[in-house]
Amino acid sequence: MREMSVAEQRYQAVLAVIADGRTVRDVASQWGVSRQTMHAWLAKYEAGGLEGLGDRSHRPASCPHQMPPLVEAAVLEARRMHPSWGPRRIAFELGRRGVATPSPSGVYRCLLRAGLVAPDTRRRRRRDWKRWQRGSPMELWQMDTVGGFLLADGSHAKALTGLDDCSRFCVSARLMARERAQPVCDGLADAMRAHGVPEQILTDNGKVFTGRFNHPPVEVLFDRVCRENGVEHLLTQPRSPTTTGKIERFHRTLRAEFDTARVFTSLRTAQQALTEWVDYYNNQRPHQSLDFAIPADRFQPSDRPPSDHVQRTGDGWITRKVASNGIVSVAWQQVSVGKHRAGSRCDILVTDQLLQLWVGHELLKTVERDNTKEVRKKNAVGTGKRA
Repeated sequence: MREMSVAEQRYQAVLAVIADGRTVRDVASQWGVSRQTMHAWLAKYEAGGLEGLGDRSHRPASCPHQMPPLVEAAVLEARRMHPSWGPRRIAFELGRRGVATPSPSGVYRCLLRAGLVAPDTRRRRRRDWKRWQRGSPMELWQMDTVGGFLLADGSHAKALTGLDDCSRFCVSARLMARERAQPVCDGLADAMRAHGVPEQILTDNGKVFTGRFNHPPVEVLFDRVCRENGVEHLLTQPRSPTTTGKIERFHRTLRAEFDTARVFTSLRTAQQALTEWVDYYNNQRPHQSLDFAIPADRFQPSDRPPSDHVQRTGDGWITRKVASNGIVSVAWQQVSVGKHRAGSRCDILVTDQLLQLWVGHELLKTVERDNTKEVRKKNAVGTGKRA
């Protein structure tokens, strides 16, 4: 048997009052509604008949806060052209174009209505995170490596990336075929030649960046370049990726906007494309963490150039590693330079009568030779010109 609609049920209640002569109180009690509701049904029936007893839309006749159709179309088009843009970025970009600027929450509701975002994917900021940044440019660089650059020959390239902590200015984006110490340090040298020498550099504990956790600790090339240029090399705590959160967030932007998933014909073409994108990132792209300022507007290069080291490759120069007890051995002669320099590379100028011990540009000691035995150069390494 067909079930009665809501309008038909209400019609039966109205007929009980009109046709049967029952009181409003009795009929309302029978149907489980209030007397006011029963009077409202009678009024609707008198005004519109059976059709008037149906449920009506509660939507207001007008809504002054509703987004105009042209603005909504502009929001959806901006999202289509730039899928990585969020509500804040879309609202900012529409304001730059002179469009009646909606609020970020209004943009979000527009995207939600269009099915372009899911309501359960919005990430809330964790309250236990503490945001920090340096007060001025060139105080701290965050550096890391990132992979995923696919080349036509099937190989994958990696990039040494660097970001100024205060201005978010990208100071390094150098591609390399393999993650090795020399190309990483070449990228650091290029960055310092282009922008000057920072006060500090923050990296993770990767082997190309540091050997402090080796057994025994050693000084890798990156550590040495930092030391010789007077840069304090800071390291993150193990398993603490949020410490270098700015460079990690830069990698996320790089993958989305530069599209690292595409295939490049060669390492050279990939570097050219990456350099062009970095120029856009630094000089045109607004940054949300800077209140939509452009990184180049806040960045100020340092006037301190990288040091130009004197080559120590003559017949009189040798290189030794400082032992764990702080001792350097030359021709069976032992010289103490301090346990705090254990693992460091020490350059030694050997003359007929003297030994000069250098670490970087610091002359540690000049001591008299106590023997005339031949100096072994088996493990001597020349320290070529580095930045």
